[in-house]
Amino acid sequence: MTLIKQGAIIFGVTMAGEILYTLLPFPVPAGVYGLFLLLFFLLGGLVKLEQVETAGMFLLDIMAMMFIPATVGIIESKDLLLEVAVPYMIIISLTTIFVMAVTGRTAQFLIGKLSERGKGNE
Repeated sequence: MTLIKQGAIIFGVTMAGEILYTLLPFPVPAGVYGLFLLLFFLLGGLVKLEQVETAGMFLLDIMAMMFIPATVGIIESKDLLLEVAVPYMIIISLTTIFVMAVTGRTAQFLIGKLSERGKGNE
């Protein structure tokens, strides 16, 4: 019964995200609205972690199965994908390197700023 109650809470927040998606003019997916709503509810104390933890862990445990239909679709479309495989691999490689570099530089910058602030407090 606990799993059903927790699932209903998660489903309700997800539906609220869908409603926000239809009402607001922003290009944000409904799932993102739902995630932020749940975050605000958790931070604000409207929903306690214990009220959604078991269902959330269950959903995380079965998440891999949710990728099976997408994987089957990719396998069935392999002829179309082979035509664009080389450009996609180049784009994926370059953007991965770019994201890693920007993330590393940002982390170095933030660590430097935090260590400067720590030295000023001594």
